[in-house]
Amino acid sequence: MSFTVLIPARLASTRLPRKPLADIGGAPMVVRVAQRTLLSGAASVVVATDSEEIADACVPHGIRALLTRADHPTGSDRLAEACELLGLQGRDVVVNVQGDEPLIDPGLITACARLIALRTDCVMSTAAHAIDTLAEYANPNVVKVVTDAAGRALYFSRAPLPWWRDAPRSDGDTAAASGQLEAIAALPDPLPLRHIGIYGYTAAFLRRFPGLSASPLERIESLEQLRVLWHGERIAVHVTDERPGPGVDTPEDLERVRRLWG
Repeated sequence: MSFTVLIPARLASTRLPRKPLADIGGAPMVVRVAQRTLLSGAASVVVATDSEEIADACVPHGIRALLTRADHPTGSDRLAEACELLGLQGRDVVVNVQGDEPLIDPGLITACARLIALRTDCVMSTAAHAIDTLAEYANPNVVKVVTDAAGRALYFSRAPLPWWRDAPRSDGDTAAASGQLEAIAALPDPLPLRHIGIYGYTAAFLRRFPGLSASPLERIESLEQLRVLWHGERIAVHVTDERPGPGVDTPEDLERVRRLWG
């Protein structure tokens, strides 16, 4: 199986300015992501960026970079342009790895690529793992996903999903919840799934994606993948037992990753 990994990267970041160029062990973070991604067995790993500075930073490390337009509203739009520039089309497999995931598991990348290659009923693949703490279940920054019997996504949400109506309560009340998350004393069984932000696509769908209108659900939840479901397309979900390594959104995240990098 042959697949291409695309890594979208731009300099603009509100919480951590110039994030892709942040040093991790002597190389820019976007380079560390690409180096990690190469371990997945991808036929090609390409950074898609609107910044000449990012592209130039990749060159000394032997990482290929493509310059894309600066006016793309989403990372998926940037990757769609990269597909066109690379001549990818049809059932060619593309995996989107975020440029702030220097500790991503290469095996997870391979799994997403393999899943979209096998699942001809789906235009995208993604990943998830079981949530094992109530804090994550309640946290709106932790995106949840529910799937059907065939492992396809039914919905993604920032809300606790699925909602366990008859969950035991810490105050002894086992009646239906009235929105009081703090009273829940246990997680649903089976455990809810935390969405992992990695995506596999067919190149044909990725090139078509920018033409799809945004959905009301996407705007409400601020989750771009809901556009795909809104338009009747299917997303296959790979469930892994492994938690992904921490991503980098803040200066504190960066320091933690630097320590883990060693």
